[in-house]
Parts: sequence; C-alpha cells; structure tokens
Amino acid sequence: MPEHSYLAAVRTSYDAVAADYFAQVKPPEELDPLSRGMLNAFAETVLTTGLGAVADVGCGPGKVTAYLAGRGVPAFGVDLSPEMVALARRAHPDLEFAVGSMTALAIDDDSLGGILAYYSTHHTPPAQLPAVFAEFHRTLAPGGHVMLAGHAGAGEHLRPTRAYGGHPVSYESYLSPPDRIAELLQGAGFVLTARLVEEPAEGATRTHATLLARKPERA
Repeated sequence: MPEHSYLAAVRTSYDAVAADYFAQVKPPEELDPLSRGMLNAFAETVLTTGLGAVADVGCGPGKVTAYLAGRGVPAFGVDLSPEMVALARRAHPDLEFAVGSMTALAIDDDSLGGILAYYSTHHTPPAQLPAVFAEFHRTLAPGGHVMLAGHAGAGEHLRPTRAYGGHPVSYESYLSPPDRIAELLQGAGFVLTARLVEEPAEGATRTHATLLARKPERA
C-alpha cells in the first residue's frame, strides 16, 4: 500500500473510533505489572539522562502521555488523528498535543530526550519502518532513548473491517517478530538496551513486545 494511502486509512479509521477507543482502552495505571514496569523504567531513564522533552508518538487520547507527565517527564503527544488529538486536549488541557505523522515529525534535529511509540507502529507497513526509525533517530538528542511497545508476531498481516464499538475501519496491522524490530532499530543507528517479550495471557492470542534503545552519543 502506498505510504499516503496507509496514513489516510489510519487517520480516518482512528477519527471514526476515537470516542469508543477512549472509553475502552485502559489507562497505564490499570495495565499488567510488566507493561507498567517498562513504562516506569523508560520514564526513570529519560529523567535521569535529562536531555529534553519526550514525544509520545501515536499518542491517541493522551492517556500514556499523561502517565509519563505524572511521573515528572516533560512529555507531549503527537497523533495522526485530529479526533484523537481533540480528545487528548480535552482530557489533559495542561499538556501539549499536536496532529502529526511519525513519518515526518515537525521537530528539530537532535532535540528530544526520548521518544515513546506505544502500540503505534504496527499499522506501518514493514517496508516503511526504516524511514520511521530514521525519523526517530533524527529527532533524538545523542544519548536519548526510544521505547517501542506493541503487538508482535511472525509477520502476520491483518485486515480488520470493524473495531472499537463496531465502527468500520480500513487500517491494516503488521505483526513483526521482535528480533526483526530490533534489527531495524540497530540499522537506523540505535543501540538496543533492553527487550521484553510477553507471551499471550490466558484466553488471549497475541504476543506483546517492548524494546528500549539509545541513540549513541557523538564521539
């Protein structure tokens, strides 16, 4: 699917489901201990390095952005869906949210202390991931950290037709192996620092993976 087509599909789909997504998706405080622990580790890491603001890319209604901010992280959110951004701004008026794409962030080079992509890269076709990770690398300050979390698999390509309250959707999902995501991050110039793979919970079918990586400091 051409890049502009997949972005349009993601935007229109999440605009359609935004209200039900907000109602159905748990805040980080209600996540399992491992998922919450990785978010906490990321928050502590970027606070310790102190290199600047953290962009929550694909922030949706801002629940994770607010979670980071509540732990002292100078976080802001970016999302492709105007409806999601509107929800985030209403729910968290003290935080900054902007409409934008992770493929072309309106952020200066070497300016971020961290980037969080929390369940937001799986709609990106695998062929486009290197460009997305290169954009993450461009905007992170040397020594900055990135955290990716999301659904993992063996290369499955999913084409749901309805989601979150039965709304029609046209986005697609790509479930890449964690090792492949790690390779792509390393190919973009990152140093992998940690990974967590959570096997499906009882009654569930999907594996979840979290990867932490760092942009090397200049020699």
